[in-house]
Amino acid sequence: MIVPRTYILLNVLTADRRNEIQTKARAAIKQATLRDDPWWALPLFYIVFLGVLLVYSTIAGLLKSGYFAEPYISPIFSPCLAANCAHATFRLIGMWWFLSPALLVIWLPIGFRTTCYYYRKAYYRSFFGSPPACAVREPHRKYSGETKFPFLLQNLHRYFWYLMVVNMVFLFWDTIRAFDFPDGWHVNVGSLVFAVMITTMTLYMLSCHSARHLLGGGVDVFSRDPVRHSVWKFVTKLNERHGTYALLSLLWIPVTDVYVRLLAHHVIHDFRLI
Repeated sequence: MIVPRTYILLNVLTADRRNEIQTKARAAIKQATLRDDPWWALPLFYIVFLGVLLVYSTIAGLLKSGYFAEPYISPIFSPCLAANCAHATFRLIGMWWFLSPALLVIWLPIGFRTTCYYYRKAYYRSFFGSPPACAVREPHRKYSGETKFPFLLQNLHRYFWYLMVVNMVFLFWDTIRAFDFPDGWHVNVGSLVFAVMITTMTLYMLSCHSARHLLGGGVDVFSRDPVRHSVWKFVTKLNERHGTYALLSLLWIPVTDVYVRLLAHHVIHDFRLI
Protein backbone atom coordinates (compact mmCIF):
# COMPACT_ATOMS: atom_id res chain seq x y z
CA MET A 1 0.00 0.00 0.00
CA ILE A 2 1.30 3.44 -0.93
CA VAL A 3 1.21 5.83 2.04
CA PRO A 4 0.42 9.47 1.14
CA ARG A 5 3.37 11.79 1.62
CA THR A 6 1.30 14.19 3.73
CA TYR A 7 0.48 11.34 6.13
CA ILE A 8 4.18 10.61 6.62
CA LEU A 9 4.90 14.29 7.16
CA LEU A 10 2.22 14.71 9.84
CA ASN A 11 3.45 11.67 11.71
CA VAL A 12 7.02 12.92 11.98
CA LEU A 13 5.93 16.32 13.27
CA THR A 14 6.34 16.98 16.96
CA ALA A 15 3.26 17.06 19.19
CA ASP A 16 3.59 20.83 19.62
CA ARG A 17 3.71 21.35 15.88
CA ARG A 18 0.64 19.16 15.31
CA ASN A 19 -1.23 21.10 17.97
CA GLU A 20 -0.25 24.36 16.28
CA ILE A 21 -1.65 23.10 12.99
CA GLN A 22 -4.90 22.04 14.67
CA THR A 23 -5.54 25.35 16.39
CA LYS A 24 -4.85 27.61 13.41
CA ALA A 25 -7.73 29.53 11.87
CA ARG A 26 -9.94 27.71 9.42
CA ALA A 27 -9.55 28.10 5.68
CA ALA A 28 -11.28 31.37 4.83
CA ILE A 29 -14.43 31.24 2.69
CA LYS A 30 -15.76 34.73 2.09
CA GLN A 31 -19.16 33.55 0.90
CA ALA A 32 -21.53 31.88 3.35
CA THR A 33 -21.59 28.91 0.99
CA LEU A 34 -20.35 27.94 -2.45
CA ARG A 35 -23.20 25.47 -2.96
CA ASP A 36 -26.61 25.91 -4.55
CA ASP A 37 -28.04 22.53 -3.53
CA PRO A 38 -30.07 21.93 -0.32
CA TRP A 39 -26.95 21.10 1.72
CA TRP A 40 -28.79 22.00 4.93
CA ALA A 41 -31.32 19.16 4.52
CA LEU A 42 -29.11 16.42 6.01
CA PRO A 43 -27.97 18.42 9.07
CA LEU A 44 -31.58 19.46 9.64
CA PHE A 45 -32.68 15.82 9.47
CA TYR A 46 -30.15 14.85 12.13
CA ILE A 47 -31.21 17.74 14.38
CA VAL A 48 -34.85 16.65 14.23
CA PHE A 49 -34.15 12.90 14.37
CA LEU A 50 -31.64 12.97 17.21
CA GLY A 51 -33.49 15.73 19.04
CA VAL A 52 -36.85 13.94 19.05
CA LEU A 53 -35.35 10.62 20.14
CA LEU A 54 -33.28 12.34 22.84
CA VAL A 55 -36.31 14.12 24.28
CA TYR A 56 -38.44 10.98 24.19
CA SER A 57 -35.79 8.76 25.77
CA THR A 58 -35.21 11.32 28.53
CA ILE A 59 -38.90 11.54 29.36
CA ALA A 60 -39.34 7.75 29.17
CA GLY A 61 -36.32 7.19 31.41
CA LEU A 62 -37.72 9.49 34.09
CA LEU A 63 -41.06 7.68 34.31
CA LYS A 64 -41.40 5.10 37.06
CA SER A 65 -44.13 2.92 35.55
CA GLY A 66 -45.36 1.49 32.27
CA TYR A 67 -42.06 -0.07 31.26
CA PHE A 68 -43.01 -3.71 31.92
CA ALA A 69 -45.72 -5.86 30.35
CA GLU A 70 -45.24 -9.59 30.87
CA PRO A 71 -42.93 -10.88 29.44
CA TYR A 72 -41.55 -7.65 27.96
CA ILE A 73 -39.37 -5.06 29.67
CA SER A 74 -38.34 -1.83 27.96
CA PRO A 75 -34.67 -1.83 26.87
CA ILE A 76 -34.34 1.65 28.37
CA PHE A 77 -34.82 0.05 31.82
CA SER A 78 -32.74 -3.09 31.26
CA PRO A 79 -31.15 -4.40 33.39
CA CYS A 80 -33.59 -3.33 36.09
CA LEU A 81 -31.51 -3.24 39.27
CA ALA A 82 -33.64 -1.47 41.87
CA ALA A 83 -35.98 -3.13 44.33
CA ASN A 84 -38.79 -0.85 43.15
CA CYS A 85 -38.61 -2.30 39.63
CA ALA A 86 -41.81 -3.74 38.21
CA HIS A 87 -39.67 -6.69 37.18
CA ALA A 88 -36.23 -6.61 38.76
CA THR A 89 -33.38 -8.36 36.93
CA PHE A 90 -31.20 -8.18 40.04
CA ARG A 91 -32.26 -6.35 43.20
CA LEU A 92 -28.89 -4.72 43.78
CA ILE A 93 -30.38 -1.41 44.94
CA GLY A 94 -32.75 -1.33 47.93
CA MET A 95 -36.10 0.39 48.36
CA TRP A 96 -34.30 3.58 49.33
CA TRP A 97 -34.02 4.28 45.58
CA PHE A 98 -37.17 6.29 44.88
CA LEU A 99 -36.28 7.58 41.42
CA SER A 100 -36.86 5.85 38.10
CA PRO A 101 -34.85 2.59 37.91
CA ALA A 102 -33.75 3.57 34.40
CA LEU A 103 -31.47 6.25 35.87
CA LEU A 104 -29.24 3.49 37.26
CA VAL A 105 -28.38 2.13 33.80
CA ILE A 106 -29.27 4.70 31.17
CA TRP A 107 -25.93 6.50 31.58
CA LEU A 108 -24.20 3.57 29.86
CA PRO A 109 -25.97 3.66 26.45
CA ILE A 110 -25.90 7.47 26.56
CA GLY A 111 -22.14 7.50 27.14
CA PHE A 112 -21.61 4.84 24.50
CA ARG A 113 -23.60 6.60 21.80
CA THR A 114 -22.43 10.16 22.48
CA THR A 115 -18.79 9.05 22.21
CA CYS A 116 -19.45 6.88 19.12
CA TYR A 117 -17.44 7.93 16.05
CA TYR A 118 -20.53 8.08 13.85
CA TYR A 119 -22.65 10.10 16.29
CA ARG A 120 -19.78 12.49 16.84
CA LYS A 121 -19.73 13.13 13.12
CA ALA A 122 -23.51 13.60 13.11
CA TYR A 123 -23.90 16.00 16.03
CA TYR A 124 -20.65 17.92 15.39
CA ARG A 125 -21.95 18.83 11.94
CA SER A 126 -25.62 19.29 12.82
CA PHE A 127 -25.67 20.84 16.29
CA PHE A 128 -22.26 22.52 16.35
CA GLY A 129 -21.87 23.31 12.63
CA SER A 130 -18.36 21.86 12.66
CA PRO A 131 -18.41 21.63 9.70
CA PRO A 132 -22.01 22.16 8.54
CA ALA A 133 -21.15 20.74 5.10
CA CYS A 134 -18.42 20.79 2.48
CA ALA A 135 -17.78 24.24 0.96
CA VAL A 136 -19.91 25.92 3.64
CA ARG A 137 -18.40 28.52 5.92
CA GLU A 138 -18.07 27.46 9.54
CA PRO A 139 -19.12 29.55 12.53
CA HIS A 140 -15.92 28.63 14.40
CA ARG A 141 -12.66 30.50 13.86
CA LYS A 142 -10.40 27.84 15.37
CA TYR A 143 -10.31 24.08 15.57
CA SER A 144 -9.03 22.26 18.65
CA GLY A 145 -10.32 18.80 17.82
CA GLU A 146 -10.91 16.63 20.88
CA THR A 147 -7.91 17.84 22.86
CA LYS A 148 -9.85 19.87 25.45
CA PHE A 149 -12.52 19.15 28.05
CA PRO A 150 -15.27 17.98 27.66
CA PHE A 151 -14.47 16.56 24.21
CA LEU A 152 -11.40 14.89 25.65
CA LEU A 153 -13.83 12.39 27.20
CA GLN A 154 -14.61 11.06 23.72
CA ASN A 155 -11.53 8.87 24.18
CA LEU A 156 -13.55 6.75 26.63
CA HIS A 157 -15.58 5.26 23.79
CA ARG A 158 -13.85 1.87 23.72
CA TYR A 159 -14.39 1.47 27.47
CA PHE A 160 -18.07 2.23 27.06
CA TRP A 161 -18.08 -0.46 24.35
CA TYR A 162 -16.68 -3.01 26.77
CA LEU A 163 -19.40 -2.18 29.31
CA MET A 164 -22.06 -2.30 26.61
CA VAL A 165 -21.08 -5.90 25.90
CA VAL A 166 -22.31 -6.69 29.42
CA ASN A 167 -25.49 -4.72 28.76
CA MET A 168 -26.03 -6.71 25.56
CA VAL A 169 -26.14 -9.93 27.59
CA PHE A 170 -29.21 -8.61 29.40
CA LEU A 171 -30.80 -7.38 26.17
CA PHE A 172 -30.32 -10.84 24.65
CA TRP A 173 -31.91 -12.38 27.73
CA ASP A 174 -34.85 -9.95 27.47
CA THR A 175 -35.29 -10.95 23.83
CA ILE A 176 -35.33 -14.66 24.70
CA ARG A 177 -37.92 -13.96 27.38
CA ALA A 178 -40.01 -12.13 24.78
CA PHE A 179 -40.84 -15.58 23.33
CA ASP A 180 -41.53 -17.23 26.71
CA PHE A 181 -45.13 -16.83 27.84
CA PRO A 182 -46.98 -18.35 30.83
CA ASP A 183 -48.60 -20.91 28.50
CA GLY A 184 -45.40 -21.80 26.64
CA TRP A 185 -43.09 -20.59 23.91
CA HIS A 186 -44.83 -18.52 21.23
CA VAL A 187 -44.20 -15.76 18.71
CA ASN A 188 -46.21 -12.59 19.30
CA VAL A 189 -45.90 -9.22 17.63
CA GLY A 190 -43.91 -8.06 20.65
CA SER A 191 -41.51 -10.97 20.18
CA LEU A 192 -40.68 -9.69 16.70
CA VAL A 193 -40.31 -6.13 18.00
CA PHE A 194 -37.66 -7.37 20.43
CA ALA A 195 -36.02 -9.51 17.72
CA VAL A 196 -35.56 -6.43 15.54
CA MET A 197 -34.25 -4.50 18.55
CA ILE A 198 -31.55 -7.04 19.39
CA THR A 199 -30.62 -7.50 15.72
CA THR A 200 -30.05 -3.79 15.11
CA MET A 201 -28.18 -3.45 18.40
CA THR A 202 -25.94 -6.42 17.56
CA LEU A 203 -25.13 -5.02 14.13
CA TYR A 204 -24.37 -1.64 15.71
CA MET A 205 -22.07 -3.19 18.30
CA LEU A 206 -20.23 -5.46 15.85
CA SER A 207 -19.76 -2.71 13.26
CA CYS A 208 -18.20 -0.40 15.85
CA HIS A 209 -14.59 0.69 15.29
CA SER A 210 -13.79 -0.51 18.81
CA ALA A 211 -14.93 -4.01 17.85
CA ARG A 212 -12.58 -3.96 14.87
CA HIS A 213 -9.74 -2.88 17.12
CA LEU A 214 -10.48 -5.56 19.71
CA LEU A 215 -10.87 -8.39 17.19
CA GLY A 216 -7.97 -7.59 14.87
CA GLY A 217 -6.25 -4.38 15.84
CA GLY A 218 -3.43 -6.08 17.72
CA VAL A 219 -2.52 -8.57 15.00
CA ASP A 220 0.59 -7.51 13.09
CA VAL A 221 0.63 -10.43 10.62
CA PHE A 222 -2.85 -11.68 9.73
CA SER A 223 -1.48 -14.77 7.97
CA ARG A 224 -0.36 -16.07 11.37
CA ASP A 225 -3.87 -15.78 12.81
CA PRO A 226 -6.37 -16.67 10.06
CA VAL A 227 -9.30 -17.00 12.47
CA ARG A 228 -8.97 -13.46 13.82
CA HIS A 229 -8.35 -12.23 10.29
CA SER A 230 -11.64 -13.75 9.12
CA VAL A 231 -13.51 -12.23 12.05
CA TRP A 232 -11.83 -8.87 11.45
CA LYS A 233 -12.83 -8.93 7.77
CA PHE A 234 -16.42 -9.70 8.75
CA VAL A 235 -16.74 -6.80 11.19
CA THR A 236 -14.89 -4.53 8.75
CA LYS A 237 -17.56 -5.27 6.17
CA LEU A 238 -20.22 -4.40 8.74
CA ASN A 239 -18.31 -1.23 9.60
CA GLU A 240 -19.03 0.12 6.10
CA ARG A 241 -22.67 0.55 7.20
CA HIS A 242 -21.96 1.55 10.79
CA GLY A 243 -23.90 4.79 10.41
CA THR A 244 -27.00 2.98 9.16
CA TYR A 245 -26.90 0.50 12.04
CA ALA A 246 -26.33 3.34 14.51
CA LEU A 247 -29.47 5.17 13.38
CA LEU A 248 -31.64 2.05 13.08
CA SER A 249 -30.68 0.79 16.53
CA LEU A 250 -31.25 4.23 18.03
CA LEU A 251 -34.69 4.42 16.42
CA TRP A 252 -35.77 0.95 17.48
CA ILE A 253 -35.02 1.39 21.19
CA PRO A 254 -37.83 4.00 21.60
CA VAL A 255 -40.07 1.96 19.27
CA THR A 256 -39.66 -1.03 21.60
CA ASP A 257 -40.27 1.16 24.63
CA VAL A 258 -43.44 2.60 23.08
CA TYR A 259 -44.73 -0.88 22.28
CA VAL A 260 -44.17 -2.08 25.86
CA ARG A 261 -45.82 1.03 27.30
CA LEU A 262 -48.88 0.69 25.07
CA LEU A 263 -49.26 -2.91 26.27
CA ALA A 264 -48.70 -1.95 29.91
CA HIS A 265 -51.43 0.70 29.71
CA HIS A 266 -53.77 -1.66 27.80
CA VAL A 267 -53.91 0.60 24.77
CA ILE A 268 -53.12 -2.22 22.33
CA HIS A 269 -53.25 -6.01 22.36
CA ASP A 270 -50.20 -8.21 21.76
CA PHE A 271 -51.38 -10.45 18.92
CA ARG A 272 -50.10 -14.01 18.75
CA LEU A 273 -48.62 -15.10 15.43
CA ILE A 274 -47.37 -18.62 16.20
